[in-house]
Amino acid sequence: MASAELTSLESTQAVPTVETPSDEEQVNVDTPTETEIESPAAIFQAVGVITGSVNFTTDGQSTVTIGSYEYPLYYSKRQWDVLNALKKEIENTGNHNQRLVVYPKAIHFPRREQPHRIAFQLVGFDRGRKLDAVSGELEDLEFKLSGLWQFIPVCSTPCISVFRNFSDERLEFIKQAEPARKVKFMKASHIPLLWKDAPVRPFRFNPKVAKEEQGRAAFVTVKAKFLPGRDVFGFVALTALPQEAAPRFLKASKEDKATVQSAAKKAQRAAAPPAPKKGKSKATSQDNTSVPRTKPLPKPKPKLKTGE
Repeated sequence: MASAELTSLESTQAVPTVETPSDEEQVNVDTPTETEIESPAAIFQAVGVITGSVNFTTDGQSTVTIGSYEYPLYYSKRQWDVLNALKKEIENTGNHNQRLVVYPKAIHFPRREQPHRIAFQLVGFDRGRKLDAVSGELEDLEFKLSGLWQFIPVCSTPCISVFRNFSDERLEFIKQAEPARKVKFMKASHIPLLWKDAPVRPFRFNPKVAKEEQGRAAFVTVKAKFLPGRDVFGFVALTALPQEAAPRFLKASKEDKATVQSAAKKAQRAAAPPAPKKGKSKATSQDNTSVPRTKPLPKPKPKLKTGE
């Protein structure tokens, strides 16, 4: 059955999720790379395994409950067949508790005091562990994370930033794409990670320091465990030595981001209802003439009694 067949995800890149990029991030699309490291197997990646109760609602939404915590479960058009197979598996067996292979989705917000949210994107599922696939390599709630180890402005927890892996085909697509589609395609996922004794410190941008003195974020590859309820990942093991240089990746330029943000603001203003004009009476008759305000009637004077 399709539910028991899970292809290897060794070469699968993580699909980017919602990003709140830092202002200092800048890579020109025409030259979107860092120096390539020696290991050809190094890629940006975020994929793991969760086990939880899957629920499909009548409005087309889906969730997965891990312990006592419920998380959104998304899927892309490419996983449509996987989604239908999962629904059929639950319908045939009556078992909503499923072991899923997922991409983690970290949703950050502009205000730093507003906590981020975690969601998952469906990749596959199985009823038993296949040794040649991610589901066979990882225990429940374990993830393989590879990316830049750094702080981002909107999150107090350091993150592993997972960007789009570079390829010539993707570069050609980006050159021809409109800014909005381009920026969406190159959005990164910033996965919050608790790593107490990290061998390298997470990079933190300092606006008071010159660019040539900033340094750079190290590229790290780790195994981590998702901590339900806390909505962060906890370090388990280092699976490769940290690298000073990252694999080649794609990231939108500041110009494209500014263009998309400007267009979004214009669309919001256009959709907003017009404000009432000042000085115009709110109360009007049907023929649009002003209606005068009614003055209160004066109180009658008390009658004088005889002798007063």
